[in-house]
Parts: sequence; C-alpha cells; structure tokens
Amino acid sequence: MSARQNILNKLRTSLTGATPIADNFDVDLVTTPWTYAPEQRVAQLRKLMEAVHTETHLCSERDWPQLLGKLVSERQLPSLLIAPATPHGRRVTEHWTVHPELPPLKAYDRPIEEWKTELFDDTPASFTTTLGAIAATGSLIMWPTREEPRLMSLVPPVHFALLKASEILDNFYEVQQKHNWAAGMPTNALLVSGPSKTADIEQVLAYGAHGPKDLVVLILEDA
Repeated sequence: MSARQNILNKLRTSLTGATPIADNFDVDLVTTPWTYAPEQRVAQLRKLMEAVHTETHLCSERDWPQLLGKLVSERQLPSLLIAPATPHGRRVTEHWTVHPELPPLKAYDRPIEEWKTELFDDTPASFTTTLGAIAATGSLIMWPTREEPRLMSLVPPVHFALLKASEILDNFYEVQQKHNWAAGMPTNALLVSGPSKTADIEQVLAYGAHGPKDLVVLILEDA
C-alpha cells in the first residue's frame, strides 16, 4: 500500500461514527451589507478602484475605441497588445486602421514559447476585456481564454481593461451564483482590484513589482 493510500484510509476511518455539522450558512449575512442600488454600482466600484491608484473612464459602446486610442497616445506607448480574434480586438483593429497615427498593434496569436522574450521585455501595454466586476470590493473579474491568456493582463506594464457597467455585480457571492462557479471554474480566474504593488522592509510602497504598474478601466455605461 502506498503512503498516499495509507493516509487516505486513515482519514476515512477517522470519520467513522462522526456526525456532520449542519450547514448554518446565512446568505443575508454575507450579501445584505454589500448590496447596492443598480445606479450606485459604478460609483462604488470607481471609488474603491481609484483609491488604490486605478484609473477609470466612463464611455459608451460607440466611442470606447476612440477613448482607448487617445489614452494610448497620451501615454506615448510604443505599441499595444490585443487579442485580434475577439470581438473587442476586432473593434480596436478597425479603429486603428483608419487612424494610422496611433502606435502599432501587437497580436497575441501564437504560442508563448515563440515570443516570450518579446512579451516580457518589449510589450509596454495590453488591452483585454473582463467578465465583470464586484462593487463591494472594487475588483475586476478576469476570465482568461485561449484567445486572451492571463499573461496579457499580468505581464505588460500598462493594462487597459474593458468593462460593461451592466456586468458590475454587488458582491462575490452574487458573482458565484450568477456564473454558477460551483459547477466549474477555469484554473485562471482572477480578481484584480488595482495595479501590482508591494512594500519592502522600509514600508515603501512600490507599483509594478509583480505585474502592471498602471491599470486603466474603460466602463461602458450603456452596456
């Protein structure tokens, strides 16, 4: 018998005759204090995210590509990484095509092994979508896919994120219920509340040590 099997058998034996404790989980206890009127969710999210150095902008479904181009140009970024096969990636490509003065686009369209050095050393900014956000904690919900891997939001120094206002939920419990996380989660689900930061032994806060130093969120008010 393997050591692993031996441990499992001991654990199972130890439960013999035990009585399970009743689950007294109180939904109201973890949701009621963190529930907001629909018209308050955007303001609540922005307040918490901006408190930790996240930049937020309100925009519409029609004009967000123009706003993105403006923000990229103002920062004088040499390029922008996108996922060209996604709907929002195609919107960016279309806007950039008629505005050749904008910095060039990079496409995440090949295995990381083929361009790892370029991604880590020569990709200043990226643009991704989000699954939604949590008003109670000021967090974006990142749901990486094959077309839009998690490295897009974790590696470049500047991360632009697109968020629909209609997908801002009140609290984490509501998120789990709406998306049925109990039935299955991706291995890389991420909750992002602001740019990467850390503090050394002298308690000096530094941004960008383990990820993007700037997080910019475009909130679609009509979506």
